Amino acid sequence: MGAGGRPDHRLSKLAGPPATLGCLAFAFALSGPAHAETAVSAHELQGKIDYCENCHGVAAQGFHGFYPIPRLAGQQPEYIKNQLQAFIEHRRTNNIMFNVAHVLSPALLEALTESFQKLNPKPLASPAPEDLIAAGKKIYDEGIDKSDVPPCAGCHGPEAKGDGQFPRLAGQLSDYIFDKLTNWGKERGQNSANPDPSTIMAPIAHNLTDQEIKAVAAYLNHLE
Repeated sequence: MGAGGRPDHRLSKLAGPPATLGCLAFAFALSGPAHAETAVSAHELQGKIDYCENCHGVAAQGFHGFYPIPRLAGQQPEYIKNQLQAFIEHRRTNNIMFNVAHVLSPALLEALTESFQKLNPKPLASPAPEDLIAAGKKIYDEGIDKSDVPPCAGCHGPEAKGDGQFPRLAGQLSDYIFDKLTNWGKERGQNSANPDPSTIMAPIAHNLTDQEIKAVAAYLNHLE
């Protein structure tokens, strides 16, 4: 979450309709009693990393396919854990992520998220118009007063590296950002009784125009 010069057979071995393939390779769980945690071998960890890279690309840089698959490299561990739990609890919808999010031990989850956070490959090139970058930076740094859109930097940091539950956006695929923000209400906050921390983004995504989202996405994509 074929195009991008990568063969489709890499995805054909994964179960589920194409629309749900976006994060399949990283669909594991938070379940399992704390006392069951054990050390994770280097072989086991590498096996899971290799599996994730089938969809999320080399060094977890993301993948331009029929549906853009997000970059996990450099991502905040707390954010990844929160989102996996959100899939399990139906606070974020994705059939594949829900169906398989119950096999990752707490120890392996820790090892995986720490490994991904340490990765920092060059941003994967996106079909984002470079002439939008300046406008995107302005929105990211200053927000849009007339639309009640606060500066993105307030939560995601001046370099878009994220912090804790706030995700890293630097280097993220522009088409993935556009897809998520324009479909926010269809995928996030599905359980109003148990809201996801990312609920804060709902009104912001709603108040941004498609052109403004494209600009912000173009700016974020080029950041390293």
